[in-house]
Amino acid sequence: MRKLFIAVLLILGGAATAQSIPPSPRQLYPGLFEAVQLGRVYPDNKTFVDAVAKRPPADVMQAYLQQKGTPGFDLKAFVAAHFIPPPAIGGEYQSRVDAGLRHHLDTLWTVLQRQPDTLARGASSLLPLPRPYIVPGGRFREVYYWDSYFTMLGLAESKRTSVIRDMVDNFAYLLDTYGFIPNGNRTYYLTRSQPPFFAKMVTLLAQEEGDAKTVLRYQPQLLREYTYWMAGAETLAPGTAQDRVVRLPKGELLNRYYDSSDQPREESYAEDVAAAKLSSQPPAQFYRNVRAAAASGWDFSTRWFGADGKLGSIQTTDIVPVDLNCLLYYLETTLANSYQLQGNTAQANAFLAKAQSRKNAILAYCWDAKAGWFVDYNFRTQLRSPQHTLAAVYPLEFGIATEPQAKRIAKGLQRDFLEAGGLITTRRGGGQQWDAPNAWAPLQYMAIDGLERYQQGALARTVATRWIGLNSEVFEQTGKLMEKYNVVDTKLKAGGGEYPLQDGFGWTNGVLLKLMNKYTPEKSF
Repeated sequence: MRKLFIAVLLILGGAATAQSIPPSPRQLYPGLFEAVQLGRVYPDNKTFVDAVAKRPPADVMQAYLQQKGTPGFDLKAFVAAHFIPPPAIGGEYQSRVDAGLRHHLDTLWTVLQRQPDTLARGASSLLPLPRPYIVPGGRFREVYYWDSYFTMLGLAESKRTSVIRDMVDNFAYLLDTYGFIPNGNRTYYLTRSQPPFFAKMVTLLAQEEGDAKTVLRYQPQLLREYTYWMAGAETLAPGTAQDRVVRLPKGELLNRYYDSSDQPREESYAEDVAAAKLSSQPPAQFYRNVRAAAASGWDFSTRWFGADGKLGSIQTTDIVPVDLNCLLYYLETTLANSYQLQGNTAQANAFLAKAQSRKNAILAYCWDAKAGWFVDYNFRTQLRSPQHTLAAVYPLEFGIATEPQAKRIAKGLQRDFLEAGGLITTRRGGGQQWDAPNAWAPLQYMAIDGLERYQQGALARTVATRWIGLNSEVFEQTGKLMEKYNVVDTKLKAGGGEYPLQDGFGWTNGVLLKLMNKYTPEKSF
């Protein structure tokens, strides 16, 4: 796996070197890692991979190999003696409901902020970042890629431009160091990225700084991100895929989610090993599909599953996702804009042509005219997905949909997705957290903003006010803002997933403040 990373980075031609790739916990603690995770020393597998070793890893392994076979060896006691488990971010914070929701949101920026990292490499899985950043909260103690854009929306409303700049600089640093932005700043995330929102972050920062040329500051990193997503495209034959690129039968290029590892996720090791036994897929194929779903941010959803709606039939790497390709369209147009600002017309036109080709392919492969919905495309079966999900709003957010298409999407949202607390994620329930009856702040925002772009303001306002109402009601009852919400039965907590419901919560805070300021500024909360 390590050799694969090094080869990829050399191909990318970025600033990263072989020394940039630190080993993950499983690589550092072979045998001990598996024993701890499968033995459930901690109820949550993420706890051990986030723990900090009290001694150098080599010393820990030497002690383990010497002691594990001795009579009465206690694995749990050994781990406690050699590792410091991580605290929950904000775990000691007590909110004040009486002070109001806006006060709570403003306070959380400080609670969820982390200072530049100084941990010695090897003692922790954390990838040190040079500037302060905001984490989601709860078990999520590190920065997360796509979460951060939606957190930044709230930071902009709070006039914390310097924090936005710090976070964008951190992502630029990750691109310069590793050739891509990992899922999160952990060694065990160095096999995958997440939805590519970096271009949106740069645009937001440019708006907050009041300088369109801000994009030029990050042009090298924007190009590096594009190179990562498009690596291998030039030699790809029609109807085939390599890493994150898919060449469709007529030669069009689109993208998919992909992870360079085919092993169980280290942060969910026991869950993946158990789930693989229930799948008919070879373990390596199953793990790759699970990891690709994690790269999508939608982990997990029946969106990625086969007709049976079960995790065992997951087929993420066969799917060309409509939302991912809208994001890459935006990256291409942002790069075109950066070259226009430089006066480089040839390169600007080249990226505009790439963006137009992608837009045409999205409309050709992902628009289901009969259903009136944007869907994913399975390039293996050459069929559009029968699943209708909130990913359909991305072509509205990025201006790819035609006016008639946008009107049909709006009607479908009103008819099939709008619930008491906002928009459900999919129409299909299946016990997964990215399915009905759950709803998530980033998708609410993309839907609302996309509807506004196509003059569907009444529906946008309805979604926004229902979401604001649910968030504020839960806060008044619990003093917390949640990672996700049940929008069908608003009296119940959201469920599903591999871990308990988390509170904090970065992207919920950011989207909520943005929507409150736009749709309910008169309310004090």
